[in-house]
Amino acid sequence: MAAVWGEGRGDGNPRWVVAEQVADAARHRYPADVLAVGVHGSLAHGDDTDTSDVDMIVVTYRPGSGPRPVTRRVDGVLVDLSVIGADQYLQHARTLSTSWPLAADRYMTTKPIHDPDAWLERLRDTHLSRLADARPAEFSTLAREAWCRAASAHARAIRLTQWYDTDTAMLMIGEARLNASMVVGLLSRTYFRNSADAVKRTGLAGADMTELGSVLRAQSDDLAARGRPVDVTVGEFFD
Repeated sequence: MAAVWGEGRGDGNPRWVVAEQVADAARHRYPADVLAVGVHGSLAHGDDTDTSDVDMIVVTYRPGSGPRPVTRRVDGVLVDLSVIGADQYLQHARTLSTSWPLAADRYMTTKPIHDPDAWLERLRDTHLSRLADARPAEFSTLAREAWCRAASAHARAIRLTQWYDTDTAMLMIGEARLNASMVVGLLSRTYFRNSADAVKRTGLAGADMTELGSVLRAQSDDLAARGRPVDVTVGEFFD
């Protein structure tokens, strides 16, 4: 059902109040451009806290119109506003990539603030249709790409540690954990709320370099069993 403007949300939740005010301002300043406005992330899931940001999306009729993307603090609440054209957003919803486990939640759980034409439902249904058509090989191929990124970051973390550059090594190990989590998400068709949720739910949040190395070896074996080996000859490189 289409969202009714001004219906009120969150029983006075200050983050909902700010979100509605920002949406109201966007609609009144760009009345001919705004197709829909919604929130995603913790506010959309209903488990936001006093320290939560407000993640908002403005969908416009035409690309490049409407407000500009911006991140600002309003009444003590940090608001991250994204803006995208409707056709472009639908194209994103039809596209599978290595970041799918982090992108899908936006398509599936954005709550409308202003959506008289139920466009956000169309976005969700478009993504669900794409998932229904996707073959396992598509996800395993993407998982292999994510694995290679994880393995590269892991190797760099080891090298940096040997050079006693521990601060940069920690950044690389974080990148390796996240990409290894993407492998899990892609192979199991599981999407996550955000990066922190991904590494937590896959059990990789506290993985050290040795443990992560074991995880990557196991993932490599799994990918090979699925017909997507990470190690190939030159002759097999383009297969």
